[in-house]
Amino acid sequence: MKLMNKKGVVDQLSPVVIALVALGITIVVAFLIMSNVASNTQVSNDANATAAIQTVQSSTADIPDWLPIIVITIIGALLIGLVSIFRRR
Repeated sequence: MKLMNKKGVVDQLSPVVIALVALGITIVVAFLIMSNVASNTQVSNDANATAAIQTVQSSTADIPDWLPIIVITIIGALLIGLVSIFRRR
């Protein structure tokens, strides 16, 4: 995709923001579901189910830490695009 003006670079920001918000909401819902499953009495009484949900919760706990890195990378890519457009002029 070739960009001809800075408006084209800034217009790319809207779908990225929508995707990040959707990802954030999905992660929150998934964590709430896992929390409710972990607090379920049948899961609490079963050692295998408790170990499984704890493994899943600890594995997914580092996902929110990556979101700021993704946002910074996207903003950096947009800024590099803007700089290259201004440099060509």
